Amino acid sequence: MDLSHVGRAFRARRANPNGSPHVLSVIALALAVAVPLVAQAPQGGTEKGVLGPVNALGQEVRRPPAPTGPPPRLPDGTIDLGDGIWVGGGPVNDIAQGLKKGETLPLLPSARAIMAERAKRPTDDPHLWCMPMGVPRSTPYPFRFVQNYTHKKPTHMFILHEGNIHSYRQIFMDGRKHPPELDPTWFGHSIGWFEKDTLVIDTVGYNDKFWFDRQGTPHTERLHTVERWTRINMGTLVNEVTIDDPGAFSRPFTVTFNARLSPPGDEIMENICQENNQFGVAGGHENPFAR
Repeated sequence: MDLSHVGRAFRARRANPNGSPHVLSVIALALAVAVPLVAQAPQGGTEKGVLGPVNALGQEVRRPPAPTGPPPRLPDGTIDLGDGIWVGGGPVNDIAQGLKKGETLPLLPSARAIMAERAKRPTDDPHLWCMPMGVPRSTPYPFRFVQNYTHKKPTHMFILHEGNIHSYRQIFMDGRKHPPELDPTWFGHSIGWFEKDTLVIDTVGYNDKFWFDRQGTPHTERLHTVERWTRINMGTLVNEVTIDDPGAFSRPFTVTFNARLSPPGDEIMENICQENNQFGVAGGHENPFAR
């Protein structure tokens, strides 16, 4: 992870203190990303096979390569997703990065217009103001799967996120259906089941507030996602997501992202981000969610 842009932002601000206030936003966001990653890094890491250094604010972090052996299983034979911390598995900068080569997002004209407006005010991104990131957006922060049983079929699965408001997702695994009427929420209503070694999560009932990525890719309350989480080996978890939203896209499409298992000893850290926080205020940005 190259954070050389942080140094450039600091130098630009120092050279031109009356310049664009967005520089402070870049610095603040980069710091928020870098510090937890550095804090969770193991000491040492100079042995053969270790990944190259990750420069974060002058600190050097070395991470071992992800293990490639067979994934672990629970006593009943089900694939175990909860034996470690994962990073990745969704878009951060651009959801289109998860498309197959040559594909483009099937955006409706109305959705393109929304993106054009959001591009003028990138600091309006709800995620920068401590709002949940939605699905399938991810962050550089880690997450963990937790289920309520390990010796029989679970009734609930949870995904715990370190990033932003220390949020979580609840997935009902007990065979229930989606309610006929739902109050729109940031993470929607999720039901799940296993298909062989793949965890399938079907979600509806989203609000239209979160952005899919930093590009401002929009959606509506008609959004329906189906995630397929497959642990292909010990250290790699593939998330294939089908997105269906006739209010923003001309057809359903699928994006794929990989998550990487963190080294043993990494844990989710306390990370407090509170609604109506002061992000961007020093740079003159008004909180769009405080109106």
